[in-house]
Amino acid sequence: MEYRRLGKAGIKVSALSLGAWVTYGGQVGQEVADQCMAAAFEHGVNFFDNAEAYADGNAEIVMGNVIKKAGWRREDLVVSTKIFWGGKGPNNSGLSHKHIIEGVNNALKRLQMDYVDLVFCHRPDPNTPIEETVRAMDQVIKSGKAYYWGTSEWSAAEIVRADGLARQYGLTPPTMEQPQYNMFERARFEKEYDILYRELGYGTTIWSPLASGLLSGKYNNGIPEGSRATLAGYDWLREHVITPQRVEKVKQLVPIAGDLGCSMAQLALAWCLKNPNVSTVITGASRAEQVHENMKALDVVVKLTPEIMETIDSVLGNNPNKA
Repeated sequence: MEYRRLGKAGIKVSALSLGAWVTYGGQVGQEVADQCMAAAFEHGVNFFDNAEAYADGNAEIVMGNVIKKAGWRREDLVVSTKIFWGGKGPNNSGLSHKHIIEGVNNALKRLQMDYVDLVFCHRPDPNTPIEETVRAMDQVIKSGKAYYWGTSEWSAAEIVRADGLARQYGLTPPTMEQPQYNMFERARFEKEYDILYRELGYGTTIWSPLASGLLSGKYNNGIPEGSRATLAGYDWLREHVITPQRVEKVKQLVPIAGDLGCSMAQLALAWCLKNPNVSTVITGASRAEQVHENMKALDVVVKLTPEIMETIDSVLGNNPNKA
């Protein structure tokens, strides 16, 4: 396993990590989560990502149970949660001082931990002043309930504002962003966020590296039964992600993966890892076998020469710095 610094922070995260979105406490149960996390840990994964919103908190319960049962040293792990969607009450969502403190406390109870290493503001909250959110996150850090705080899907302008307020008032500034990043979603990460890497030393924990499975190639011949795209509530996946144009591009990428001796999924993961501004790529898995296969992407990164990256770019046709 390769370990990368989280931006300019001292903490190191495994280049490939494991997340609980969609699966834990929902699509898969405790036994499968045990197997997937054990497989990841075996490969040297130290970062496990979660959120209060995942399966209405059940994902945190499942993950906490796995870690407690496994008996792993807490110091060997980097565990995260994300705060925004905590419930249906008027004060159970958003980034108010009240919900941040209560949300973190509730997440820690579900995880059966005294602290998380990373806590993210899961989305920007237009109804709460950024200063209030920064002050609340500073309190979380200084109380020892988290070591670093960051953002997820915030605009670069919002992040710069939060950083500036923190420095103005002597508060803890944000350290990292958790954005979507993959072969089809590039503009924000590669262009808008450039100022964050250059001037703030921001780290990143990217999600959806396979574009909800599209970049694994499993939709190249239609939508298979039992896949996530067939689940209730995933109409958006079929309508906006698995488009004919994107499927066609994936088909054109398959021969490149073949020439490199890897799967399409491994190519997509390695492509993300190739970007030096990626601290860790959050993978998902509903079977231990998927974890083992995903980890092989680490061996593909070195094979991605400038020429091959240029060939991939020509297929995708969406490099934001060449538009």
